[in-house]
Amino acid sequence: MRPQDAQQGGPAAALPALETLKQRACESVELNAERLSALSRDIWSRPELAYEEHQAHDTMTRFFSSGELPGAAWAVQPRYKLSTAFRAEWGTAAPQAQGPRPLRVAFLCEYDALPGIGHACGHNLIAEVGAAAALGLKAALESLPQPAPAAVQITVLGTPAEEQGGGKIDLINAGAFDGLDVVFMAHPSQENAAYLPDVAEHDVTVKYYGKASHAAAYPWEGVNALDAAVLAYNNLSVLRQQMKPTWRVHGVIKNGGVKPNIIPSYTELEFYLRAPSMKDLSVLIEKVENCFKSAALATGCKVEIKGGENDYYNVLPNESLQKAYKENGKKLGIEFISEDCILNGLSGSTDFGNVTFVVPGLHPYFYIGSDALNHTEQYTEAAGSQNAQFYALRTAKALAMTALDVIFKPGLLEEVREDFRQVKLKEERQINPVEPIKESGVGIGACASH
Repeated sequence: MRPQDAQQGGPAAALPALETLKQRACESVELNAERLSALSRDIWSRPELAYEEHQAHDTMTRFFSSGELPGAAWAVQPRYKLSTAFRAEWGTAAPQAQGPRPLRVAFLCEYDALPGIGHACGHNLIAEVGAAAALGLKAALESLPQPAPAAVQITVLGTPAEEQGGGKIDLINAGAFDGLDVVFMAHPSQENAAYLPDVAEHDVTVKYYGKASHAAAYPWEGVNALDAAVLAYNNLSVLRQQMKPTWRVHGVIKNGGVKPNIIPSYTELEFYLRAPSMKDLSVLIEKVENCFKSAALATGCKVEIKGGENDYYNVLPNESLQKAYKENGKKLGIEFISEDCILNGLSGSTDFGNVTFVVPGLHPYFYIGSDALNHTEQYTEAAGSQNAQFYALRTAKALAMTALDVIFKPGLLEEVREDFRQVKLKEERQINPVEPIKESGVGIGACASH
């Protein structure tokens, strides 16, 4: 049922009912602005690394458990499947064995920081935007006549360890995203975009084992693991000429030896590999691993190559969600970058990409009032500033308004689902192409393999 069918009379009856609900969502975000700002500031002032966000977890769960929040209470599950994850839920109708299944809309909150420079990626603002959008949507639905015309369940998921490890991937594997229909979050940036091409990413740790010896007296008795590390680094530098422009390889030597007069018997490198798709990433991984192996062969070292537990997938676009978000954002005064900038630009990587392979999702970027670049001390300062609040809350309003469109606009949810099906199918065909059927010697067509 549409809200137009459910909401009659009252001072706002002259407005289209869906626009009235959007107005109510925005009003709720403003009403809660002070407590949302305090939430963000609390997380920003106590930065914690991946899987260690205990204070941020407690801050978020206290926020949603607070009796000071307007409306009905949230059902909060602390330490949900991970020690620093949480789940908060509210619905217009409890799931029932009989009757229509609720539409399940989720907002994601990140809150991990970076080593040494704190919230230089603005995850405190991601947490705030997710919480604010959820409050706005809830207030809009609570303003409907009861019982509500549609069964809707709002879920807020606290997802730790985006910067390293991939908390969302852990939660996917644990079933946290099962049954969700649409997922929203927004990420701070230097511009506003409904979508940026976040790329697939693979972590790799490389360890070389050699043999120690006195570097001056009898170096020939040693096997130099640092030489292997340097060769590997240089091999990758040479490989760059044959790398596609959209590929990225970057890393550090974490351990290069102990003292100059000891032939290093052990070195360790850490690299991140990135490509626009999982198909390209698999090709890049093979090339890079050959660089590591050849360095070991040339120096006589043994090599151990270990990939990270969770590869980050590229974020799949959803044109229907992006279009709705841009329409709502423009009503709030958001100015979006051009399509050319999106198509010709590159972004980072996020475990939200993995989410978009299991449920339709929207991952816009938003300007925070500063031209500082992410992962810098200047961005840390900007993410904690009062100036960022206007932009974060405006983004939250646009997310809540877009969620209302998904719930109430006829046909939009099915368009979102169809976009998801088509884009995912295209991506999976690239990863696992179907081989052409070959004729067998007995005249029976062989099965196509993936």
